[in-house]
Amino acid sequence: MLDFSKNYFDLFGLPVGYIVDASSLADRYRDLQRVVHPDRYANGTEQERRLSVQGASLINEAFETLKDPVARAAYLLSLHGVEMDAQNESTQDMAFLMQQMELREELESLREQAGPYEALLDLSGRINKQITDLVAQIAMQFETPNDEQLQEAREILRKMRFLQKLRAETERVEAELEDSLN
Repeated sequence: MLDFSKNYFDLFGLPVGYIVDASSLADRYRDLQRVVHPDRYANGTEQERRLSVQGASLINEAFETLKDPVARAAYLLSLHGVEMDAQNESTQDMAFLMQQMELREELESLREQAGPYEALLDLSGRINKQITDLVAQIAMQFETPNDEQLQEAREILRKMRFLQKLRAETERVEAELEDSLN
């Protein structure tokens, strides 16, 4: 069965670091799921069935964490002893906050525009570019992390969370625009 004490990287046989080979992660996920799948233990003892369900749950949680750049960064920070309160922490970078307010206003004004899809596509592209840039920045912070780099990674993660929420909002607006056409 699984060693529940391993961190997610060790569980998947991956090096601990921000950059993750998505193909290796997916392959290892499938391998691990086959090993602990509850159907394999349908005729097992109650303890084996329970451990199988717990193992499958752990593998799913680990996979979702490692495949998501934001969740992976938060997990890596926690492995280094840096805890974050996702609900109550926000960036202190005023220029970034102003930019986010402007992007949100732009998103809200899209609905009144004559060509909202083109504007939405442009906005989504800019948001994705910012996220890509932050992913590259945070990856550098985790290469050989010291306290200063971990604090910088924490700040970058705050920004990534803002942008992730904004990207979700753009997807919501896109769905609303599509619904209004039907």
